[in-house]
Amino acid sequence: MSELKEKVHQMRKASIELASSEGEKRNAALAAIKEALLSHREEIFSENEEDMRLAAENGVPEAVKKRLKFDEGKLTASTEGLDSLISLPDPLGKTELCRELDEGLILRRVSCPIGVIGVIFEARPDALIQISSLCLKSGNAAVLKGGKETTHTNRILFRLIREAAERAGLPEGCLLQAESHSEIDELLSCDKDVDLVIPRGSNAFVRYIMDHTRIPVLGHADGICHIFVDRSADLNTAVKILLDAKLQYTAACNAVETILVHREIAKDFLPKLGEAMKKEGVVLRGVKEVTELLPGVEEMGEEDYATEYLSLTASVKLVAGVEEAVEHINRFGSHHTDAILTKDDAAWEYFRQRVDSAGVYRNVSTRFSDGFRYGFGAEVGISTGKIHARGPVGLHGLVTYKYLLEGEGQIVADYSEGRKAFHFRDL
Repeated sequence: MSELKEKVHQMRKASIELASSEGEKRNAALAAIKEALLSHREEIFSENEEDMRLAAENGVPEAVKKRLKFDEGKLTASTEGLDSLISLPDPLGKTELCRELDEGLILRRVSCPIGVIGVIFEARPDALIQISSLCLKSGNAAVLKGGKETTHTNRILFRLIREAAERAGLPEGCLLQAESHSEIDELLSCDKDVDLVIPRGSNAFVRYIMDHTRIPVLGHADGICHIFVDRSADLNTAVKILLDAKLQYTAACNAVETILVHREIAKDFLPKLGEAMKKEGVVLRGVKEVTELLPGVEEMGEEDYATEYLSLTASVKLVAGVEEAVEHINRFGSHHTDAILTKDDAAWEYFRQRVDSAGVYRNVSTRFSDGFRYGFGAEVGISTGKIHARGPVGLHGLVTYKYLLEGEGQIVADYSEGRKAFHFRDL
């Protein structure tokens, strides 16, 4: 058994102890983590500068470097996330169902942690803080594997987080960091000890994870998000929302990638959109119908609408109405987050009912699709699946439940042979 597998095997014991810990102790650990990050900020920034230097030397793409940068702003956002997480109710031990099956025979469904979670994530140091803190708050042990580009930053962040959690009384070994690429396959083979894997990365990477493990996988591959500008939309407001959705964090998975425009307003709206985007350095692409209305737009083929840019580029398409917009989104989208800008309630009803995505918005930026902005404290990722958890996965997606049955000596034979009968009364 490899060293990683042995450590993961030992995590089972730590996970059971963590699952039974008091909520106050887990909150105290989060507070200790916050203080550790703040008091060692200069060391963290220094390690991050080394990662940034190596990224520049190795020609790492700009989109990745934006995620990689960990500065005062991201530290502030991370500590605010910890405060928000501390303020949330303890998700464990909540009674979701209480039913009397028969007199003196009581069934309860109670929330509990999933157990041991493996999270493999991209080059974002703040993701390590979010993921580890969410796992601790929800009582889950976690194996964390960050991108190689963040080696130095992740190493110091993990050390500070682990030491703070253990000082606060959480079990030793409830957090584990995997650093080498070879350890990914080792982790994926730990199906007897790891209960869930959450991958965050490219489509190809997520598909690789799904194809090489028997452990359940939760997550999403692409973030091809759409905004449909309906004919009743306020055009100035639409431009403002689109700029935010494209520019607020261009490399994010919930940044808008395709802009759908109602054909009836295209002549008025496209020049406004084109001017605003050009001013911000955004390159617009479109099929021939778009390029004819807005000179200077880069021509593209229909198949290119399946592109996630993660950069200052966006696709534009004209549609006949909400029906065609929905058809396009369900064909080319990634079931992540899609929005309609409209004053028409009927158009919104059609859109919200038929768009098959984890987030369906009206008159707001797709960038709101985020665990912190939903009040979840943070998120371990966004799931576009439909089983167990969907959308930003915060505490609610990191707990499951168990059934507790208490009785007074009852046996099944009495019920199967008719001497007793269930009466099923919710308490």
